[in-house]
Amino acid sequence: MITPQQIRGARAMLGMTQAELAQKAGISTTGLNNIEKGNADPKASTLRSIESALESAGVEFIAENGGGPGVRLRDRQ
Repeated sequence: MITPQQIRGARAMLGMTQAELAQKAGISTTGLNNIEKGNADPKASTLRSIESALESAGVEFIAENGGGPGVRLRDRQ
């Protein structure tokens, strides 16, 4: 599952506000804010919705590979 740090990083790379991401993921802005701060224990389905919204916007998530999980912009070929 994606981490709060990955969500914040992906949003920053895309120049997306919390309100924009929350709308795309179908959750409240307050809920997203709490997830990003680590103050919530979201359902797996909520994290999948956030991940899907961010991937659709152009990022890809990098799994734990010894250096920690990450995120990067997808190559736009």
